[in-house]
Order: sequence, then C-alpha cells, then structure tokens
Amino acid sequence: MAARLALVAALLCAGAAAAAAQQASNVRATYHFYRPAQNNWDLGAPAVSAYCSTWDAGKPLSWRSKYGWTAFCGPAGPRGQASCGRCIRVANTGTGAQITARIVDQCANGGLDLDWDTVFVKIDTDGMGYQRGHLIVNYEFVNCGDNHVEFHGKNETLPASTHAVE
Repeated sequence: MAARLALVAALLCAGAAAAAAQQASNVRATYHFYRPAQNNWDLGAPAVSAYCSTWDAGKPLSWRSKYGWTAFCGPAGPRGQASCGRCIRVANTGTGAQITARIVDQCANGGLDLDWDTVFVKIDTDGMGYQRGHLIVNYEFVNCGDNHVEFHGKNETLPASTHAVE
C-alpha cells in the first residue's frame, strides 16, 4: 500500500512539473514583421518563410488566421516541430494586456518574437514596448480550440466538445 501511495505521489509531482514547464514569467518578447494579412496568411510565402510552414502551411486559412503569429524559443515548453501550431497566451507584464498567439516559427533570442501587426501592438497598449524595442511578458501554453488536429501525421476531426490534449 505504501508503495502505491509513493507511486501516486510521484506521478502527481511529475504531472505538476510538466504543467509548470508549460509557462514562464518575465520573458523578453521582441517583434517581427511577418505581415500575415498582406501575405494572405501564407506561412510558406517568401516574405514569411516560417519554420513551421513545413508542417502547417497546408492547414486551412481559418486555422492559419485564427490567431496572430509568433516565433517561440522561450525558456519553458516544447521546441522545434513540437511547438508548431500550438497556442500561447501572452501577457504584457507592464499593462496586463494579453492575447493568444499561434506559434509559426522558431527564434534564437531565448523568448518570443511576436508578429508586429497581430500580436505585439495589441498588447503594447502603453507604447513602452515600442520605445524599448521589446516587451517583458508572461506566457502559458493554452488550448487553441481547434477541432481539426493532427496526431502523428494523421488528420482527424474531433467533435466540437472534445479538446486536444496539450
């Protein structure tokens, strides 16, 4: 019985650690000019050339345009292909303004590289991010609310009441 309790406790701790690894605080967020609307929300357009286009360029326009875009290289969460298409809620620590963004690219600045038009200016409500050239943000991975998801290369449509596990 004690062994079972220890196993349950270990699993709960591992689950809590995994959940905590999906968010970070006081992260530097710069901006990038993806210009999704001008590029027809095309991840593979030469002017965009997003890392995730290999996997996500063929997704429906409604999926690609549902959220603003960001590159992700934050201190917590999945990297590379594993982050592509996932959503993060980004909050400006200075003003509290927040928005959900879809990861479409990778970066190397140790934080986020938010699209100027669809994400950065929407949470830079006091203009200080523009003045400094970056924002300080908190982020957490959230469910995108997409009914159409991909599991191991197989497209599947989930019922509206089902949410993909993140």
